[in-house]
Amino acid sequence: MSSIPFRFDQVGSLLRPERLKAAREAFKQGTITREALTQVEDEEIIKVIQKQKEIGLQAVTDGEFRRRWWHLDFIAGLKGITVYDFETTAFGLTTEAQGTFVSGPLSFDPAHPFLDHFKFTKKHAGETLAKQTIPGPNMIYLDSFILSKQYHENPVYPDKKDFIQDLITTYQAAIQAFYDAGCRYLQLDDTSWGGLFDERFRGMIAKNGYDPDELIQEFGDITEAVLADKPADLSITFHFCKGNFQSHWLYNGSYDKIAERLLSITQFNGFFLEFDDERSGSFEPLKNIKDQRIVLGLITTKTPELEDKENIKARIKEATQYVPLEQLCLSPQCGFSSTHEGNKVTEEDQWAKLALVVETAQEVWED
Repeated sequence: MSSIPFRFDQVGSLLRPERLKAAREAFKQGTITREALTQVEDEEIIKVIQKQKEIGLQAVTDGEFRRRWWHLDFIAGLKGITVYDFETTAFGLTTEAQGTFVSGPLSFDPAHPFLDHFKFTKKHAGETLAKQTIPGPNMIYLDSFILSKQYHENPVYPDKKDFIQDLITTYQAAIQAFYDAGCRYLQLDDTSWGGLFDERFRGMIAKNGYDPDELIQEFGDITEAVLADKPADLSITFHFCKGNFQSHWLYNGSYDKIAERLLSITQFNGFFLEFDDERSGSFEPLKNIKDQRIVLGLITTKTPELEDKENIKARIKEATQYVPLEQLCLSPQCGFSSTHEGNKVTEEDQWAKLALVVETAQEVWED
C-alpha cells in the first residue's frame, strides 16, 4: 500500500465526547458497570468513525476513545509491566499522572485488549481502512527502563541486552497479532526520541548512566529490529511530536540531532512530524529522508484558531526545498486528545481542522 500515509491523514486521537467522559467518571465512582461503560464507548466510537468518513478521511481510528492515555493503556497490557500513580509538573501544570516500569520479563500478551478494540473499529469502518495506533518500543526503553527510579531500585535484567531482545520480540509479536486481526495500517507513536535532543532530558539520561548520543543509534537499531519481519502488505508509519497534554508540550529542540538516524529507517512507509510552530525548527532536517513519505504536521491541535489555507500551502512549498512534493502529505501535528482530558479546543474546532487538512491536500496534490 504505497499510498499510505495518505495525502491527507490524521494522527489518531480525537476529543472524547462529554457523554463518554461522564460515563468514564461514573465508572470510576462505581455508579455504572464496566459493561455499561463499554456500551457507551461502542456507541460513541461508531459515531466518530462515521464522522471521520463524512469528512473524507481515507483511514479512520476509534479516536482512542477506550484509552486514558495515548500510550500507557497499551503498555499496561503487556506482560512484565507495572503501572503506578504519581503527580507531575512536567507539562507546566500540576496534574495526576501514571508511570510504568519493567517489573518482570517483558512479553506480548496474546489476550491484549487492544486486539479486540481494533476488530471492533475494523468492523464498523466497513470498506474504509481502519488505522491502529500504539506507542513505539522506545517509549518503554526510555520511560520504563532508562529513566525509571523503580526499575533501577529492582533491576529485573542483569544484562541490558536481554531486556532489549525481549522488547524487540514483544513488539514483533504485537505487530503480527494486529496483522492477524486484520490490521493493514499500523502507526507507532514514539515521542521518546524527543528526550534525545532536549537538553534537560539529555541531562537526566546521562545522570542515569546512559549516553544520549549513543541512544540515538540504539533507538534506531531497536526500531529496525522490531520492523525487520513485518508482513509485506502491512503499512507502518511513525509519529513524533514534542509532547501534547491538555495543549501543553514537553520537549524543546530541533530534529537535527535525530533526523539522520530516524529517517534512515526504511521499513517505515512514512513519518508524521510536528511542524505547527517555530519550536519545530526548519524543514532542513527532512533532507535526510530516503523514499518514504513525510506527513507535515502543519495544523495544530493545541489551539482553536483555524489555520489559513494559503499559509499552509506556502509552508508545504517551503518544505519542497528538501523533499519532493510527491513524497509529502498533510495532517495535524498530533492527535486532539492524547489523554482523555483532551486539548483546549472544541469538537467543532477539531472537525474544522480535519476538514481543512482534507481540502488543502486535495488542492495541492492531484492524487
